[in-house]
Amino acid sequence: MRKFETLLLLSPELGSQPREDLLAVLTGVIEREQGSVLAVDHWGMRDLAYPVRKHMRGYYVRLEYAVAGPSVAELERIIRITDGIYKFVTVKLADEAEEAA
Repeated sequence: MRKFETLLLLSPELGSQPREDLLAVLTGVIEREQGSVLAVDHWGMRDLAYPVRKHMRGYYVRLEYAVAGPSVAELERIIRITDGIYKFVTVKLADEAEEAA
């Protein structure tokens, strides 16, 4: 399994309970694919540099998880069809930090 990180930009109109329900769906997808959620960081409401769907603010959440590579495609598919998620980006994390020379 590899480690991945997904940063989500959620709608500012979502309340705390719908936001938690949405994150429960995403963590459920990860666990269904035999992965594990390592961290969920709520960055909170932030100002945006430009309007996204006519909003100048958004709620950021960072998910860090370990899952097999092909399972990330399923997670991203679910993210794309879920209402309330405006943008996202997924990156593969390095297994170990490289030492500076």
